[in-house]
Amino acid sequence: MKKTKMVIMGFVTALLLFVTACSSEEDANRVIIKEPGETITVIDDAGKEAGEPAVSVEKMERYENVEMTDWLDEETVIVSKENTSLDKMKLEELSDSYPRSLYLYNLNTKQYELLKEQDHVFLGGASLSSDKKNLLYHEFELGDPVYYVLNLDTLDSFGIIGNPIGGAASAKWADDQTIIGAAYSGGAYTASTTGSIAPIADLNEEALFIVEKMKDKVYYNTNSDESLKMLNLATKEKASLNIDHVYGIAPSPDGNQMLVLQSNGSKSVLILCDADGGNRNTIAEGTELGGVSWSPDQRMIAFSEKADVNGMTVKGLYLYDMLTGKSTQLAVDIENAVTSWSPSGKTLVYTEWNGNQYNSNIVHLKYSLQK
Repeated sequence: MKKTKMVIMGFVTALLLFVTACSSEEDANRVIIKEPGETITVIDDAGKEAGEPAVSVEKMERYENVEMTDWLDEETVIVSKENTSLDKMKLEELSDSYPRSLYLYNLNTKQYELLKEQDHVFLGGASLSSDKKNLLYHEFELGDPVYYVLNLDTLDSFGIIGNPIGGAASAKWADDQTIIGAAYSGGAYTASTTGSIAPIADLNEEALFIVEKMKDKVYYNTNSDESLKMLNLATKEKASLNIDHVYGIAPSPDGNQMLVLQSNGSKSVLILCDADGGNRNTIAEGTELGGVSWSPDQRMIAFSEKADVNGMTVKGLYLYDMLTGKSTQLAVDIENAVTSWSPSGKTLVYTEWNGNQYNSNIVHLKYSLQK
């Protein structure tokens, strides 16, 4: 039989919780090379065809009334939860609730470390810069959130508010030092981690909806025109990607591909394409799609899906394997989820909003080879 070599980086997609993957026997020819942040397993099997890759759920931990949104390291997650040491919310509509504060939570010690608290305000939606030095989060009571940046060394923060942009309507990390988003005054802005804020001169369209940066390009659309467009910051040229009805994008870790969420009436589609919109491939289709995130090694794509199957509504969390081109279900009855991967890609957290509270689940994944 022809000699087969397979190089598997990181880990592989999750199977159904109720399915147990067949574990492989140890192979004498297996070589495991550990590099910073990843493990490369090389299987040289001259006697038989290589087994099918699989991942099973090793353990799942549920946290009620807790919002987990990002990872500081493999054992520490960023958390928003009620702070019962503060007085309850001042607004009458929220008077039964405590303010929500930001914490670090250690998965091993089960201990919370306070990062930021504030009277009569909910803090949440936190995401780390890739160098783990600054935290982007929002505060809100009722209505639209206000975005802030917290320095994790000094614990000082500043708001992305006021002139010259009238405040941030959205905010995402563009790189370690820069945040990008839509401005309330119209167009788009950038904000540095030192507090300087400036509009993007070449994006003066009113009421931008999507604003994301990938390498030297900004991707955007407007509330009135949902087709995806691209601004080349180096050449100042603009181009349409000819993808209509876009309501979300997720740039890949290497900046060469992106995931595009597209909705047309009752149907939503998740598309994988190159940075210029070419080489499109449909990853998933359903009535609702969301919770999209890339694994750090760019092998896996997490997403939530709601679909009508034979007259029944099916909701779940899925992983799409870039190597095999297949999706497998990770959890059932999942809706309105946000997902985030640990630095190693061996653990995934997903957080749901049920209309009343946030609930989070940490999923530990176990890699195996199925014969």
